[in-house]
Amino acid sequence: MAETQHPHGHSHSHVHDAASIAERLREKGYRLTPQRLIILAAIENSDEHISAEDIYEQVAARYPNVNISTVYRTLELLKKLGMVYEIDLGEGRIRFHSEGSGHHHHLICQSCGRVIDIDEATLSSLRDVLLREYGFQAELRHVGVFGICKKCREKKSGGR
Repeated sequence: MAETQHPHGHSHSHVHDAASIAERLREKGYRLTPQRLIILAAIENSDEHISAEDIYEQVAARYPNVNISTVYRTLELLKKLGMVYEIDLGEGRIRFHSEGSGHHHHLICQSCGRVIDIDEATLSSLRDVLLREYGFQAELRHVGVFGICKKCREKKSGGR
């Protein structure tokens, strides 16, 4: 099973191109205000899942008169268009990442907070079982599974 571990939380080594989302927004007829472009860039250039508050800080640094509700409205729009996904990493605030950032499935340790990316294929058998056994077509584009990581379990059991 392919997994990439991120001891300090998460970091992905994907290079993003904010122009691609901007291009698609333009194609759909949405105005590309400077604020929207900065919001897009903040998400695209973030190495990790970024919170609305973090995005707002980046936008406000360039446009001090921007309201945080502008950030929320833009995030809602991007979510609706499937260009941005949100995930709750169990820390009391929602984080966002662009659809192009690759990993969408995470194991989140409730003890140390480490986030481990898991391979997309890991969940495909779950999707198949849900469809076959329950006739339920699961939307598994972005899944966070909470639990305790190997290191924390080993610490707890005295290294056994």
